[in-house]
Amino acid sequence: MVKDISKNLVGQPIFKQIINLLPKNKFDTLVLSKCSDKYYKTFTSWDQLVTMLFGILSRCDSMSEVCDSMVGLQGKLNQLGMDSSFAKSTAGDGLRNRDNELFKDFYFQLITHFQSVLSVSRIEKISFDKLFIFDSTTIRLFSDIMKGVGRNPKNDGKKKGGLKVHMMIDAHADCATYARISEAKMHDKNFLQYLKLAAHSMIVFDKAYNHYLQFAKWTNEKVYFVCRMKSNSAYEVVNQMFEQTLEPKQAGVLKEEHVHLKYQEDKVEKTLCLRKITYQDDKGRIYMFICNNFEITNQEIAFLYKKRWNIELLFKKLKQNFQLHYFYSETENGIKTQIWCTLIAHLLLKILSVKANTKKAFSTICAIIRIHLISLLELFWLIENTRRTYTKKKRNKDPVLQTEMF
Repeated sequence: MVKDISKNLVGQPIFKQIINLLPKNKFDTLVLSKCSDKYYKTFTSWDQLVTMLFGILSRCDSMSEVCDSMVGLQGKLNQLGMDSSFAKSTAGDGLRNRDNELFKDFYFQLITHFQSVLSVSRIEKISFDKLFIFDSTTIRLFSDIMKGVGRNPKNDGKKKGGLKVHMMIDAHADCATYARISEAKMHDKNFLQYLKLAAHSMIVFDKAYNHYLQFAKWTNEKVYFVCRMKSNSAYEVVNQMFEQTLEPKQAGVLKEEHVHLKYQEDKVEKTLCLRKITYQDDKGRIYMFICNNFEITNQEIAFLYKKRWNIELLFKKLKQNFQLHYFYSETENGIKTQIWCTLIAHLLLKILSVKANTKKAFSTICAIIRIHLISLLELFWLIENTRRTYTKKKRNKDPVLQTEMF
C-alpha cells in the first residue's frame, strides 16, 4: 500500500475555518448595542459564542467537558480570538447572566447575511416564492425550571419540566426564519399572532393551530394558508365544486367544497369563506384541508400540506445531531442560549453543505466535522471528497511472469 501524500492541509483547524464564516463585525456591533460585555473582564460575548459552538459541534455533554477539552487547545485558541480557555465557573456565570437575546438576534442577522446562499434551492411544483411551514417541538427537561406538560408523578416524585421551540421555516431554503421558546404548557395557536408574513406568501401548519380569527386577518392581508381541519369543526357547505371516487389504495383528491366558518371578533359573529379539500393517500387514510386561496388547484393544496413534513425532518436533524437532551446550564437563560447557539451551528453546517454542493447526508457532515474539528485539513475539501488516505498497489497477475519467477 502506498501513502497518499496529496493532503489538502491549511494553517487553520476545521473549527477556525467554520468560525470564519461568521461576520464578526456584525456580532461586535450587536454586542455594543446591547452592552453585553459591560460587566465582563475576560469572558466576552465572542468567547462565549466560540465556547458554545465548540461544545455543540463536538457534542460535549456538559460545560465541564467543554472547558476541559479546550484546555488542550491552548496553542490554537489565539486563532479563535481567545487568549486562553476558561474555567467552568466562568462559563457558567456567562450562561446564567448574559442575556440570550444577543444570540437570538445574531442568529436572525445570520439568516439575512446568508440569504443569497440559502435562496439557491427551490421546491418544484410550488407556485409560491414565499412558502413557510410553522410547527413546534417539545424538549423535555430533567428539572422544573420551565413548566412541562403531562400528569404529576406518583409517590411524590419530581415533575419534569419542558420547553417548546415554536419555529417557522422557509421551505425553499430549509432553515428557520422565526423561532420562539416558551414553556411546554403554552398552547401552540397563541403564537400565530407573532408571525410577520408578507402579502401573497403561503404558510402551512397542522390542525393544532386552528384559529379562525387569525385566519380572517390573514385573508384580509392576502396571506394564504393551508392546514388540516379539525374533525369537530362546524361549517356550512355553500357549494360542492369537485367530487370523484377512488380505489382504496389510490391517492388523490376526493372532494372539493366551498364552506363558511363562523368566528367572533369584538363579540360580533362573522363568516369566513374557505376551500375544504378531502384527500385520500395511498394507504386509504382520509385528510381534510382548508385553504383561503381560490386560485391554485386542489392537487397543489394537498401537495403543499405534504411539504409540512419538512419541518419535522428539521426537528429530527436538530435532536439527533446536536446535544438537545443535555444542557450546559440549569437556568432558563442558559437553556435558551444553548438552543440559539445550536440553531447557529445548524445554520453554519447548512451553509457549508450548500457551498460544497455535496449530496452527503446532514448527519454525515456533522460526524465528519465532529471527528476532524481540530484537524488542519481544508474544510471544503474534507466535505466534498473524504476519500481513502491509502491507495492499494495493483499486483501483476501475468501467469507467464509468475512461472518465470520459480
